[in-house]
Amino acid sequence: MTQADPKLILITLLVELGVAAAVSTTLGRAVTFKNALLATNRTLRQTLVLVGMLCIPLTLGVWIRATVPNFLAADISFEATILLGVLIGPLAAMGGGALLAVPAVLHHEYWALPVNLAVGAIAGAFGRFAEREDVWSFSPMIDLSVYRWVTRNLRQPRLDRQILLLVLVMVLQFATSMLSRFYPRYYFDLHSTNWWVELAICACAPIVVGVPLKIWNAIRTERKLEEQGRLLMEARLDALQRQINPHFLFNTLNSITSLVRSEPELAREMIVKLASILRMLLQEREAFVPFREELEFTDDYLGIEVVRFGEKLQVVKEIAEDTLDIVVPSMLLQPLIENSIKHGLEPRISGGTVTLRSRIVGGRLLVEVEDDGVGMAPERNGPSPVSGLVRPGTGIGMKNVRERMEVLYGPGATLEVVSRPGRGTKVTLLMPIVEAGAQNWSQVRTEALGAANHLLESAVRAVTRG
Repeated sequence: MTQADPKLILITLLVELGVAAAVSTTLGRAVTFKNALLATNRTLRQTLVLVGMLCIPLTLGVWIRATVPNFLAADISFEATILLGVLIGPLAAMGGGALLAVPAVLHHEYWALPVNLAVGAIAGAFGRFAEREDVWSFSPMIDLSVYRWVTRNLRQPRLDRQILLLVLVMVLQFATSMLSRFYPRYYFDLHSTNWWVELAICACAPIVVGVPLKIWNAIRTERKLEEQGRLLMEARLDALQRQINPHFLFNTLNSITSLVRSEPELAREMIVKLASILRMLLQEREAFVPFREELEFTDDYLGIEVVRFGEKLQVVKEIAEDTLDIVVPSMLLQPLIENSIKHGLEPRISGGTVTLRSRIVGGRLLVEVEDDGVGMAPERNGPSPVSGLVRPGTGIGMKNVRERMEVLYGPGATLEVVSRPGRGTKVTLLMPIVEAGAQNWSQVRTEALGAANHLLESAVRAVTRG
């Protein structure tokens, strides 16, 4: 460009910052762009998506700058080429730079293509040389960057790649400004004969590069926090699952031990049922299973308990057909049934009945486990949200069910305990409906988290230690 008024150049620099912030913020809201930008091992398709989504709107900006007077700030192709180089690599930067140069070449600015190719190659080489975190943490605040570099090197001198990037961008900007000064017809860039204006041009370039990096790094940090939260939830679910399974296994082994000498045939039958349960547990289990599978698992457990208690234990099922394909947390019913038998029916000499019910109420799944045992004290009764405290006497099984529902559903589920001393206890679960095969994470907060259960190994080790 020809020599411009210093005020116009400074205004153009300010507008360039706004353009860079607007474009990077808009792109940061696009899920496709974020996934491609933050991918660990980026595919060719994701690379092309990144280059296209960044360069296509900026190519339009170059065309506007070349055809519409006083729209100089629409052209930030130099900074975009550097961004592609440091974030993706030299080939992507050179390809994007070539695309950005097309409108300029069509307007006879023939130096635009080789300059963009050279800038892309240099920036890409730096991106390969620099640590990824150095690029992401690059600060657009030049004074703070220099200050941190000085203070760090006073304590312990070392190579600072962020300062190298800062210097590299400023040097490249100065070189392109000089090229535009000597060949104004064949290449466009801001330049000035006033040294302080030229310094402002060179200082603005790394800021324009740093603004998108800061915006996208904030998105990257947010994605990392989400991933850490997901991993934490998986770990918590796995820990709860591991608490439930050995607890059930040890109780069953104790029952078998008590029958081995007195009633070996019953003990053999219980071992067969236990083997069936262990086979299911040792399979690759997910956090959610269809309700019919949960009932099948419960049948084996109840079979063991019926053998153990004989005619003293009766089981009644009132299961609605339309609830069988609804997805529920795995190992949901067994701890509640165990709690009813152990705390409700076992202390009662005559035994009693455990009743399982399920139905759909108000668009949600309602599951009830009721017994006619000894009940609990009045202060233990009453409804509570899943996130509430575990009541005394309800045991580890009830606690684990409550905590797992809290992790999986949050406030979307409730657990209610109603008990009458001497007449029994009813536990009611109310949870959102998820059909079998649903793949949407947002439906249940988590999508079938992998819960490979090493029950047998941990149980054997625990028994051996015991």
